[in-house]
Amino acid sequence: MDTIRNPILYPVILAVPDKEQKLTGREKVANLSNHARRALEISAQKSCIELGDLTKNENGAPLPFGGNYWSLTHKPRYVGGVIAPTQIGIDIEKIRPCSKALFRKTANESEWGLSDADSFKLFFRYWTSKESVLKASGTGIRDLSKCRIVQIIDHNHLVINYEDRKWFIEHFYFDGHIASVVKNDFDVEWTIEPTTKSLPALL
Repeated sequence: MDTIRNPILYPVILAVPDKEQKLTGREKVANLSNHARRALEISAQKSCIELGDLTKNENGAPLPFGGNYWSLTHKPRYVGGVIAPTQIGIDIEKIRPCSKALFRKTANESEWGLSDADSFKLFFRYWTSKESVLKASGTGIRDLSKCRIVQIIDHNHLVINYEDRKWFIEHFYFDGHIASVVKNDFDVEWTIEPTTKSLPALL
């Protein structure tokens, strides 16, 4: 009997060229946005989906087209994009020191008690996970306190409870950064360019 595979999600991460990292202001924002949309194009190609109009609602949340949902993220050195036939969110952050106030804002004591991992790495694991869920739901950062980590499955996966629903998250670690994506019932094949081959999650 053939094994039934889960559908595959293709999040794509692109490096920002060095010369473009030095841009500032609106020019920098525009370039990062264009790179993120290129990542989305690659994700769509891998998913055999033809991109439609990429529009947003009055709150800036991406609107689905043809039953397909999409999400973008961009930081100074890397951008990302992903498309899926269900609510989807992706986020990237550089792992770096941050204030205790941000720790308190991002999660409560019971959430921090789920792991004794390196504090800054865990912080950005939590932050990018919650950002991904809030992007997928279209509600945004205002609901951060309602988005709770309820289970850490392993180094690459955790579970969030939000709006009376469990959201499963997968992480990808690279070059001092972490990317998180809402995986739920999907298997995930990460792609990072200019290294063009798909990469498995690092254990």
